[in-house]
Amino acid sequence: MKLNKLFTLTITTLACAHALADINVGVIASLTGPAAALGAETKKAVAMFPTTVGNEKINYILLDDGTDPTNAVKNVRKLISEDKVDAILGPNLVSTATAMADVANAEKTPMISVAPLDVAGDKRGYIFRSEPSADLMVQRIVNDMTENGAKTVGFIGFADSWGELLLKALTKATAGKLTIVATERYGRADPSVQAQILKVMAAKPDVVFVGASGTPAAMPQITLRERGYKGKIYQSHGVTSKDFLRVGGKSVEGALIPVGPVLVAEQLPDNHPAKKNAVAFVKDLEAKNGPDSRSTFAGASWDAWLLLQNAIVGAQKGKAKPGTPEFRTALRDGIEKTNKLVGTNGIYTMSATDHAGYDASAIVLIKVENNHWKLVK
Repeated sequence: MKLNKLFTLTITTLACAHALADINVGVIASLTGPAAALGAETKKAVAMFPTTVGNEKINYILLDDGTDPTNAVKNVRKLISEDKVDAILGPNLVSTATAMADVANAEKTPMISVAPLDVAGDKRGYIFRSEPSADLMVQRIVNDMTENGAKTVGFIGFADSWGELLLKALTKATAGKLTIVATERYGRADPSVQAQILKVMAAKPDVVFVGASGTPAAMPQITLRERGYKGKIYQSHGVTSKDFLRVGGKSVEGALIPVGPVLVAEQLPDNHPAKKNAVAFVKDLEAKNGPDSRSTFAGASWDAWLLLQNAIVGAQKGKAKPGTPEFRTALRDGIEKTNKLVGTNGIYTMSATDHAGYDASAIVLIKVENNHWKLVK
């Protein structure tokens, strides 16, 4: 049975309510640069996207932002003005998503971010996301810290918008519960974090939270272990790719990470609402890319597509034609009306005041064990 048939969303052949026209979908990912490991996972998901929905062909235009917000803006402008896309999926980073969002909103083109972009107020408009918020994920690990008796935490994270987002989430989640005794930053391309780690260790935190993503997130944990730190180390949900395990090796053993369910699909209890879809997705993904090729980024990218696909089905019932402002508005409205859509990496219910709609109950805690992902709880 093909993957799409296993999902709760059923695509049926629709009566031709309007003249047939191709639907164009732009995808922006970090295929090169420091965040290339994340973009590679989005690319895997794109290769699995269906080429038709109902009776209309879907064209995908995948562009590389090079982990650069300036390039991301150029890409989104090209997709809208030259390729006449009906919607945009991606990108992988908060910094590039923030830069793109203003353009997508101004051009009234729906965008579903795979990065946990904070969409609120006037910026909500045409912007949605499939990735859970940093607040939800960090709250999950802070709960684990306190449950295990930690009183102090040290932070080392990226010196950019992602690091700042995670630090704010940590500050919010620890208020009245734990004391942040060290705050250090580093660049994604920095060759060493020795000085920062010495400062973190001097504060003698019970636990350490690495606020980073991708393969550069391994360096602080490697350095902490090399320097003899024995406490628990927590990573953000931005590290869950095979490349992180490869780069970190034995040093990242025991790392604790909050994730969406797709990464440990088969280990989920049978009553987890996303288990069926997550297992089906992982089976198809690994059949194409090899064992252990799963990642939350691929899952979030697939779920971004599911959100758009759901809206496409609704828009096809109307009179608006692909390539028109009316069709893009219909897609936007359809995404906003998403109700209890079960994906691979979570359950989504959007509204006019919530363009993320991620159900926190789907989040699980995992650890690295024997170079694999192991469900904790």
